[in-house]
Amino acid sequence: MDVRRIAVLSLHTSPLTQPGGGDAGGMNVYVRQLCRHVARLGVEVDVFTRVPETEPAHAVEPAPGVTVYHLPAGPAAATKNDLAEFVPELAAAVARHYADTAAPDAVHSHYWVSGLAGLQLSAEWSVPLVHTMHTLARVKLREDPTAVEPRARLEAEDRLAAEADVLTANTPTECQELRDLYGASPSSIAVIPPGVERSVFRTEGPARWLEPAAGATASSRPLRIVFAGRIQHLKGPHILLQALKRVGVLDPAARCEAVLIGQHSGPDELDLERLLPSACGPVTARLLEPMPPAELAAWFRGADVVAVPSYSESFGLVAAEAQACGTPVLANLVGGLRHIVHDGVTGRHVVGQTPEAWAQALLTLGARRDVLEQWGRQAAVHADRFDWNQAARTMLSLYRSHAVRDLGLLGFSPCHH
Repeated sequence: MDVRRIAVLSLHTSPLTQPGGGDAGGMNVYVRQLCRHVARLGVEVDVFTRVPETEPAHAVEPAPGVTVYHLPAGPAAATKNDLAEFVPELAAAVARHYADTAAPDAVHSHYWVSGLAGLQLSAEWSVPLVHTMHTLARVKLREDPTAVEPRARLEAEDRLAAEADVLTANTPTECQELRDLYGASPSSIAVIPPGVERSVFRTEGPARWLEPAAGATASSRPLRIVFAGRIQHLKGPHILLQALKRVGVLDPAARCEAVLIGQHSGPDELDLERLLPSACGPVTARLLEPMPPAELAAWFRGADVVAVPSYSESFGLVAAEAQACGTPVLANLVGGLRHIVHDGVTGRHVVGQTPEAWAQALLTLGARRDVLEQWGRQAAVHADRFDWNQAARTMLSLYRSHAVRDLGLLGFSPCHH
């Protein structure tokens, strides 16, 4: 089947939004980059996202062949979980967009709210629905002791696992979770690793860090640590800060500087200011606002290690981006991080999501700068496997076939691709 146009649904958050705050994170980068690279293959990509009903409908063309349409629905205060109520309204608005032209050849929905609209539209147009969960409610409930998820989301994900033509998974671990926790058929799952924007996240370029203390030398300087992500319990920034305080207790001679880049997000009120170590001690930390990719890459290059203490990650884009910058990663042994970080080669997995385990890991790394440098060089090579061009080509092969219920016909080996 020839594919000339696809409809992409990212209703709860726009791919144009700066990651690091609110509902914006790795999914925003994923949608933006995948759409851009699919369009380069000669496909017109229409992206639909929601704005409050007080804003006018409008369109933006962020890249050749990609148009983002903003559809008004619901009040400004509506959260992503509230949007399930407006799915029929949003689906109808997308359908009206094609009232006087041919329907798209496939629908690709992102996250459960968009998936519900995608099921409705794919049935109306008789085209395949490809759905990407991005995060799974049952995994979050299993891994994060503070997580609360609405029943509507659980029911929607169950329905999508059963009815979507294709479920894409970022890693074999996510594929297995779809099978074990949702009963998804292996023949409907395709494992397609996301990519990294290599023109931005690369070893070459400026490296940024805090002003060094007077008299500091390269051999005596503190271990430099970066955390980048939404400031919410799921991402674990509190684990890192508690670990830093523990480092100072375990080894008063240890020196660490941490920079946490992100913005508070979600209902969990993490008071990171209370957890910050003293600004003038041997172990310090600062909070910075979310920043554009090029600036974030400079901070990655200036760090000795990037910390990813998340309770769960379907992929872990920050870990991939950091490695592309030649910086090793210290990450919890969960979800996609099992695959993104090569333990003992491009970074280290922390077993046990506790401040004590993280403190011990930081002390070990601080004493082995030579190992960190070696891991950094190996990380840059490892990151070559995260390729948006390949991800786009593989995704296009899914869009092109109506016989997507049996991915074996397309050469996929579910959970092992």
